[in-house]
Amino acid sequence: MNAIAQWYYTIHSVIFPRLQHLDGLAPLALRLYLVPVFWMAGTQKIKGIDSTIEWFGNPDWGLGLPAPELLAYLAAYTEAIGALLLLLGLATRWISIPLMITMVVAIFAVHWPHGWAAIADSSSQEVAVRLGAAKDILREHGNYSWLTEKGSFVVLNNGIEFAVTYLVMLFSLLFTGGGRYTSVDYYLSRLFPAR
Repeated sequence: MNAIAQWYYTIHSVIFPRLQHLDGLAPLALRLYLVPVFWMAGTQKIKGIDSTIEWFGNPDWGLGLPAPELLAYLAAYTEAIGALLLLLGLATRWISIPLMITMVVAIFAVHWPHGWAAIADSSSQEVAVRLGAAKDILREHGNYSWLTEKGSFVVLNNGIEFAVTYLVMLFSLLFTGGGRYTSVDYYLSRLFPAR
């Protein structure tokens, strides 16, 4: 057993210290993945800000949140500006905090009642029946082959899966920052080191 452990540590010490100079790639990948997610969410809210405010505030068909106007603007601009900051890797740790708060609100106010899965399990009997009915309608009244040319139909479950994934990614960026060599934060810290 000791020989196996020694072999493991020998290989480990040869490979992983060399990867240290590339450690900025992981935060870069997380940032670039999150940029379009938050950019689209934020800009869509901004474009339809009146509808966003209504949705945030209405308790019957919306979220029923308090101060819907304030929260709608905060969410929309946090997401849009956050996307730009993530793209640049500027103030990465700082913008991660309000974006994580936005994700926590989305998890509990929007997605929580729908469970975990973002897309419903097509093998579930209840989902399969609905999906089958939708396909029958589309085959009869639509151009089904054209509609499915780029992929299959699914039932959106709207669960917490994606929001939790984004929350975990932001949590990681809170601790790693924007990344060595790959962020404006890195170069600013080199130009203006802490005293």
